[in-house]
Formats: sequence, C-alpha cells, structure tokens
Amino acid sequence: MTRRRWTHRRPTAAAAAVVMVVVYFLLPIDALGPRRVTLSWTVLVATLTAVAALLLRQIRNVVTERPGTRPGIFIALLTLVTALVFSAAYHALAQQPGEFNGISTRLDALYFTVVTLATVGYGDIVPTGQTARGLTLVQIVYSFVFLTAAASAMSQRLHKQLLRRTRRADGGADDTLPGEPDDSPGDDPGDGPGGAAGGNGER
Repeated sequence: MTRRRWTHRRPTAAAAAVVMVVVYFLLPIDALGPRRVTLSWTVLVATLTAVAALLLRQIRNVVTERPGTRPGIFIALLTLVTALVFSAAYHALAQQPGEFNGISTRLDALYFTVVTLATVGYGDIVPTGQTARGLTLVQIVYSFVFLTAAASAMSQRLHKQLLRRTRRADGGADDTLPGEPDDSPGDDPGDGPGGAAGGNGER
C-alpha cells in the first residue's frame, strides 16, 4: 500500500514541477519591476516568507520523523519555488537599466538563479546595480539558511533509514540506531540479576 502511494505521488510531484515552470514563463512579471516598486518588493518578501515557513515545517517533519508525511517531495518542490521566485525578481529588476548585464529573457533569469544557487559563477551574467547585488546576496543567504538546512535534515533522515534497512537485512531484532535509547525488556535493570526482580533471590 505504501509503495503504491509512493508511485502515485512521484508523477504528481513531477507534474506539479512542470506546472510551476510553465506558470513562471506565463506570469505577467513585466507588470512588476521599476514601475511598481512597492508592489514588487511586497510580493517578493511575502512569497519568500511563506516558502521559508513551509520549509521549516518540512524540516520539523524530518527531525521528528512524523509519520504519514513526505518531506522529501515537498522540500524539492519548495526549492523549485524558491528558484522561480528569485528568477521572477531578477527578470523584473533587469527591466531597470544598469541593474543587470546579461539578463534579457526569463530563461536568462532562471539560468542566473540556478548558477547562483549552485555557486558556479560563470560570470556571463553580472549584477551591476546596487539593488541587483543586494538581491543576489539575499538569495545566497536565503539558500544557505533554509535550503541547506532542509537538505541536511533530509540527508540525516536518509542515513537513518539506510541504517535501519541494513540492520533488518542483517537480522536485527529492532530498529534502534546507535545513540538511541533501547527499550527492549532485556536492558531493563529491574529484569537483571541485580535488579528489583532478581536481586532479592529466594530465601
């Protein structure tokens, strides 16, 4: 049953990602930018705040190992949303002369966002204006704080799952990992020879 749900969710997540990219290329981003500065920054800040809150929620689900959740899928989609939001902001900002050198299309903006996210830095697109450089710094810090934390949490979760599967394959009796408390009856001090149950002995 779990495997069937997982197979259904994979194409659903892929379809959602495709829809997000299509929406990015169809949204009227050109209506924002220098002509509506207040509205542009309000939309950007509100969207990034909402995405950060959702990312923190998924990180909490990973850390607490909350059952019935699929944080890996949601974290991947939220990472895509983050990239598209910054791409839209770069494209809108590039309409103002002197801010960017090399961004003329939405694909250029998306390319620059991914390159910045991957810390590659080819140098073919350069933020020349103060606002553009400030926004690029915001993306770097935002990615470092939220996306790196989400990726680290998922990495730890996958590591724990791998250890559990290895223990099961080796014939382990339980799923207790190193460093976790073992609640098995044999480890209770009261059940041993020196415990409350066996320490008094028969007279």
